[in-house]
Amino acid sequence: MAASPALQRFEIYVGRGFAEFEVASITRTLQCANEVLGRREFQWRYVSEIPGLVGGSNGMIIRAEPAVKDHDLFDALIVVGGQSGKGGEWLPRMRQMSRRARQSFLLSDAATTFIKRTKPKTGNVTTHWLDAVPLNEIIDIPNFTNRLAEKSGSITTAAGSGSTMELVISLISAQMSLADVTEVGNRLLLPIVRKTQAEQPQDIATIPALADGRIKAAVVAMGESLDAPLSIQELANQVGISNRQLERRFKALFGHAPGKFYKLLRTKRARVLIQETQMPIIEIALATGFGSSNSLNTALKLEYGLTATKMRLNRD
Repeated sequence: MAASPALQRFEIYVGRGFAEFEVASITRTLQCANEVLGRREFQWRYVSEIPGLVGGSNGMIIRAEPAVKDHDLFDALIVVGGQSGKGGEWLPRMRQMSRRARQSFLLSDAATTFIKRTKPKTGNVTTHWLDAVPLNEIIDIPNFTNRLAEKSGSITTAAGSGSTMELVISLISAQMSLADVTEVGNRLLLPIVRKTQAEQPQDIATIPALADGRIKAAVVAMGESLDAPLSIQELANQVGISNRQLERRFKALFGHAPGKFYKLLRTKRARVLIQETQMPIIEIALATGFGSSNSLNTALKLEYGLTATKMRLNRD
């Protein structure tokens, strides 16, 4: 994704319950770039439909300026995730930026909300991989990808979260030398600055530390068969290992026997579907291999202390 050389002033849109980590990642990266360059090359401000003191998801408080219609728009708008991103109050500001041919960057929950509401038929879009599961259940997204960011016209959808620093680096790199970009990455302790076209890791099987090829294959097989769970014997046979070895390695790596680990994967997937879709509970139970609502509720109560119905009622 090519960055515009004009991106020097950034509006960061925040609302109640904004994603604090993403805000901090944006501002720390811009501040670090200014330190490396030895000048205030990049500026930022916080804007909101509810100006004044705005609280984040975990207690951070930011003083935001009012998002006055078509007034003093900066070069780019970054909308962070969290409850703020889900709310969609930032959509008018994004449209104002688009009318002025200025860039908007929608992170995690904000990207998901944009995709849900606009259902784009042209141009690639992406969001945090965790949201891909419920999105694909409720709408058809022909151009959905698993990349860290996708630019379509003046709007970029992005995974956000831990990739936010890398996204910001890509936005400002046109105004910096390669040596300066590298120094920014070093100061932020980023082991590697991934390009925005890079694929997101989707699950535990993609963790580089999971070097045991057979265990990795077993985890992949589990993830691909959540609706029709394999027996542990079938799983062991599939990856070419004995039941005893499979159990010993799973306990060493994850602290759980393979059967328990498998059930946790299914329970976590069920929670996502309950909280992020309108699928009937019985369909979710079948889609995650529990077979009945009662079995699903037993697993949910053990893991999260809530039944499926209460979990859906309590969702944000």
